Amino acid sequence: MDSLQSIKQRFGIIGNNNLLNLALQKAMRVAPTDISVLVTGESGVGKEVIPKIIHSLSHRKHAKYIAVNCGAIPEGTIDSELFGHEKGSFTGASQTRSGYFEVADGGTIFLDEVGELPLTTQVRLLRVLENGEFLKVGSSKVQKTDVRIVAATNLNMSEAIQKGKFREDLYYRLSTVEIFLPPLRNRPDDIHLLFRKFAADFAQKYKMPTIRLDDEAIEALVSNQWKGNIRQLRNLTEQISVIEQNRNITGPILRSYLPDYNQNLPALVSDRKQESDFANEREILYKILFDMRNDITDLKKLTKELLNEDPSRPEKSTQVLIDKIYGKSTPENEAPTLEIISGEQRDSFEPNPEVVSFDDAETVEETVSLQEKEVEMIKQALERNKGKRKLAAKELGISERTLYRKINQYNL
Repeated sequence: MDSLQSIKQRFGIIGNNNLLNLALQKAMRVAPTDISVLVTGESGVGKEVIPKIIHSLSHRKHAKYIAVNCGAIPEGTIDSELFGHEKGSFTGASQTRSGYFEVADGGTIFLDEVGELPLTTQVRLLRVLENGEFLKVGSSKVQKTDVRIVAATNLNMSEAIQKGKFREDLYYRLSTVEIFLPPLRNRPDDIHLLFRKFAADFAQKYKMPTIRLDDEAIEALVSNQWKGNIRQLRNLTEQISVIEQNRNITGPILRSYLPDYNQNLPALVSDRKQESDFANEREILYKILFDMRNDITDLKKLTKELLNEDPSRPEKSTQVLIDKIYGKSTPENEAPTLEIISGEQRDSFEPNPEVVSFDDAETVEETVSLQEKEVEMIKQALERNKGKRKLAAKELGISERTLYRKINQYNL
């Protein structure tokens, strides 16, 4: 049986990451069997190499190997591509056509981006997996096929199943064995190795000296996130190889090619983003108004309860109300008295600062402005979140950018 190192050399696989080695070893062990395999991983990690390894190490290696990109075939024609069609079965079907499952009989079919298959096609594929049978489009004759299916996807299949975009029974049939390929950012020791391999390949292809990185450039290369994974790294290496005349690449030169190099500069805000910010401002204003309305309603309710507490003695209710407002207390065994105070006495009389004063039971004067209320809410949110503006903005229901502007506006 082929060794892991020989498989890497045969298929041009670079790297010694443990997760990568585990995926390759699992592919080598499952290859002699006929069970279905699902390859998972982000876009650009090289999922297409796994089915090639499985096919080449299986007893089907002398039969056909067909790779199908399910996401690239229109929904209206994918059934015809996979299972074939009869003449006249639909407009444009001028002759009978064999599908991939008929052509690859005895071999292996690689279904890339299998998560993009329409639900109707998923039903047909499930039948093939269960008993090896399929129907051509426009035919009622059942045909048999002996095909090994290896599928791949970059989707989160659990989420796709929950959203009803992928059949759960099909997922379990496809993923008898699941092989995960790690993203490039989880293989830091392999990144520079891959860069050197690609640089050598492009130097030979374009007949020019090989580009080399200094220490700063290597550090920038390894620390990048590589959201496009190996495909992104390969494209970047080719771009630098062709454009740069100086074959010694420094850190600043390399970072100028990285997509995240300008991430700390001010970003352009789209009209849609501005509209979202205005909507968030309206929301916080509505929240302030709603809180003020609740305060006023509570105060009115308290006033009404006090005035209706003892209808036979209105002077008692009025005195209790005054006591609550100005912070006094009347002993239970002492009859309350309602005094008429002069203007001079009224001027020297200080009410309880914690209670909002009012003119009568139905009209309440709100002495706090909207702006002051907004400043208070922002301060409290920042205090509760220990100065972390991102968390404070989330609590207030506004964007971080809006909160920054408010902080500058009110000099907080």
